[in-house]
Parts: sequence; structure tokens; C-alpha cells
Amino acid sequence: MGDFPGDATFVAMLGFIGGLGLGLAARIGRFCTLGAIEDALYGDSDIRLRMWAIAVGVAVIGAFGLAAAGLLEPMESFYLNRGWNPLAHIAGGLVFGYGMALAGNCGYGVLARVGGGDLRAFVIVLVMAIAAYSVISGPFAAMRVVIFPEGLIGTDAPAGIAHLLAEPLGLAPAIVGLAIGAAILAAALAPARMRKARTSVFWAVVVGLCIVSGWAATTYIAHRSFGAVPVESHTFSAPLGDTVLYIMLASGMQLNFGVGSVAGVLCGACIGSLRKGHFRWEACEDPRELRRQILGGALMGIGGAVAIGCSVGQGLSAFSMLAFSAPLTLAAIMIGAWLGLRQLIHGFAPL
Repeated sequence: MGDFPGDATFVAMLGFIGGLGLGLAARIGRFCTLGAIEDALYGDSDIRLRMWAIAVGVAVIGAFGLAAAGLLEPMESFYLNRGWNPLAHIAGGLVFGYGMALAGNCGYGVLARVGGGDLRAFVIVLVMAIAAYSVISGPFAAMRVVIFPEGLIGTDAPAGIAHLLAEPLGLAPAIVGLAIGAAILAAALAPARMRKARTSVFWAVVVGLCIVSGWAATTYIAHRSFGAVPVESHTFSAPLGDTVLYIMLASGMQLNFGVGSVAGVLCGACIGSLRKGHFRWEACEDPRELRRQILGGALMGIGGAVAIGCSVGQGLSAFSMLAFSAPLTLAAIMIGAWLGLRQLIHGFAPL
């Protein structure tokens, strides 16, 4: 049994590997939350939106496949093992989505832009990290707890869809989860145009498998370390703050999965942008644009902290567990992004 520092380094390395795949998917496969929404609303294309659904389907099948094999206990995930507050997920999701539109990317997408040489995105990452931590454990943490108390809806059972349906159906939660994941995947691949988009399908599958790898890796290390390492998968709200803190205070804190994941996305995005010939140093020439993006980064940090996850944390990792919070938060993020995009394109004209 390795000691905790060794396990912390090991789990960070495993997070790095998964993050590497996510970074490559962003730069080479064009996997992007806001891009998917923009294409669907204004580009007359649902390919990238269906890529997201494919990633969700693969992640759900993978996570519940691990559970069926005894390699993952869903109740060890914080998405399922405590009560939840739907108001926090709605409000946080709306704020995050609106901020995502202003910033031009979600936290994961901004990291991918940094990996491509975008210095504006680097500023957004720093702002998002500080904003998230100010609400998680900083001066606004007490206000967050008062306004959005954790566990508003308590539950003795896992706060997940598969576990809710398992008992009345007389089936194991893993079987229900596998069936739901297969249904999501089948629906995403239903149109022939999607099945023909093999490159898009490939990178969507890679993203889903990266989420699954996070659950498998942290479960293994958590058991190895007797619970010293939490069971988690990729998310990009709090881990941005963790990464900034680690860069400043490495001798006084441990590595973790999130820090490895952030580093992996940066490296994967850099490799992907070099591979595609897209790497170039960019700075902001318009102060108004930078001001808007900084505001968007701050809103994403605040929204991600309130919703307990970003578009990847709730939209993929929590969704892979079929947590109650996941579809609610993801829907709120999409609505918030739609409102933000509409404002940028049409101003404040009436709906």
C-alpha cells in the first residue's frame, strides 16, 4: 500500500493522461461546449451537439460498466452521496452559461485556447480560478452557503436517476445505467449524417472514455490509499484554482487529480494545435473585448462554484453517474449560453 504522497502523485499522473486526451479532442476534434451550442443555434448543424451526446452516452456506459464489474462504487462519488440543491444547479448553470458566452469558451475550452497560444485565454483562466475559489472557500463562501445551502433536498438513497429507477424496475442500478447510456448513444448516432462523421464520432468517444478513465483511476487510488484520495473525474472549476495554488505553494500542498487534469489538457491542446498548424501567440487588441471576456471568466468561476461543476464536471462527469444535478445543470448552462449569445449578436432587443 503506497503512502499518500505517492498516491497523490500517481493520481495526478493518471489525471494528466485523461486530460491529454481531452486537450487533443478540443484542438483536433473540435469538441467544444459553446461551439456545439453556436452551431446548433446559428450554424444549422447539430454535429457537435451530437458529439456531446455521444460522449455522454459512452461515459454513462463506461461508468456503469465499471460499476457492474465491481471496479467503481457510484456512491463514493460526491455527485451521488449527498443531498442536492436544484436551485443552486439552476442558478449556477445559468450564470456559468452566460459567462461562457461572454468569454467565448467554457473552462475546458479556455484551457484548450491557452494550449494554442492564446494569451487572452490565460487571463480568463486566472480570473475564473480566483472567482471560483472566492466562492468555494474565500470571502463569498459564507454567502453561497446561506443562499444555496448544500443538501437542500436530502436523501438516504443515491441522488441518481439509475438508482431511482432500479428498485421499481426490479433491476440492479448498473443494468439501468447501461440501458440509459445505450439509449443516449443510439439517439445521438441515429441520423446517417452523424454516423458518416467518423472523425467527430471518434473524438466524442475519446472524450467519453477520458471521463471513464477518471472514475477508474481515482477509484483504484482511493482504495489503495484507504480513502485519502477522493473518487472523482474531470471538471474545470475548482481544479483551476487548485492548479494556481499548487504553482504558488507546491511545497505546502499535495498534487491531486484535478491539477494533473488541467496540465494534461494544456499539453494535449498544445500538441493538437501544433499538429494542426494552429499554434500562434495571440493577444487582445480591443480592451472592450478583453473586459467582456474577463467578466465572462468571473461569471464562469462563480457559476461553476455554485453549481458544483462546470459544463464538463456536471455535463459529463456527473452525467456519467446519471446524477439528478447533471441534466438540470447542463440545461441551465445551455439556456444561459443562449441568452449570452443572443445579447452579443442582437443586443438587448425584446425576445
